[in-house]
Amino acid sequence: MPASTKIISAVDLYRTMYTIKECDDQFWTLMQSGQVVLNYYSPRGQEAVATGICAALDSTDYLVTTYRGLHDHLAKGVPLSDLWAEFLGRATGTCKGKGGPMHITHPDSGLMVTTGVVGSGLPIANGFALWSQINGDGRVTACSFGDGASNIGAFHEALNLASVWKLPVIFVCHNNLYAEHTALAAGTGVTRIADRAASYGMVGVQVDGNDPLAVRDAAAEAVARARAGEGPTLIEAVTFRFRGHQFGDPGEYIDKAEMAAARERDPLPRLRARLLDEFGASPDELTALEDEVRAAVTQAAKDALATPEPSVEELFTDVFATTAGGAA
Repeated sequence: MPASTKIISAVDLYRTMYTIKECDDQFWTLMQSGQVVLNYYSPRGQEAVATGICAALDSTDYLVTTYRGLHDHLAKGVPLSDLWAEFLGRATGTCKGKGGPMHITHPDSGLMVTTGVVGSGLPIANGFALWSQINGDGRVTACSFGDGASNIGAFHEALNLASVWKLPVIFVCHNNLYAEHTALAAGTGVTRIADRAASYGMVGVQVDGNDPLAVRDAAAEAVARARAGEGPTLIEAVTFRFRGHQFGDPGEYIDKAEMAAARERDPLPRLRARLLDEFGASPDELTALEDEVRAAVTQAAKDALATPEPSVEELFTDVFATTAGGAA
């Protein structure tokens, strides 16, 4: 498979980020109103990380993400209507409503796994990367995780093995500075998670996680190394989350001044300003884009709410994989 030749414009990046934000806002509104009940972890504030990473990947490349994965799901190309149906547990969802926000998959877009266990995605990503290496298909696997996962044993085991075998994998740490309720400095012995890459003989890069263009460029270099057989990369994208750990967490452990400073670096208005100042976009063009995205998300939500839930019998389908030798 050749290196990616797709061109993702800055406006396209903004469209993806605005779609993520609008979905998050509408999920939040529906939950607050009691219309839906979800085990939901908001990525608000982290839109630029997923958008930049996925802009450097081909549609056939693989992605493994976490329970805080809405931004990854959309950036990797999961269709909006299918995602909404799955998040709301509807029969037309990508997993027929069985995965939900914490376990949604969509192999057609390369979203292979969403895991609900901290740190568990890294060795899974190695498995996909090993298959690509053996198969010679040229695919790269990206694996998203939070800063807290960098203290899990599986993180260190996965990085070591990926380095030894030179697997085509990119480890992406969405460092939002809080592992659930614990600040980074209170639970992590290094200030730069990217520095941990040196222990395993791989490239480690720290990047501004609020700048999708910077993230995209760092990811593009990592993808090129992986496709060339030069092994893995650890990317640490420093960002922040604007909501609590999950729905229902008011985030009172975050200092108000720290939150205010983080919101000054909100990736969406930052990119919007650059589109106007550096890329020649007009205010009317961006307003029209935002209106279009908002309408599309609203329609996807409306359609999902009107779609029936799976039948009880559906619980017993797709439990076993059917192979030439029978069920497995």
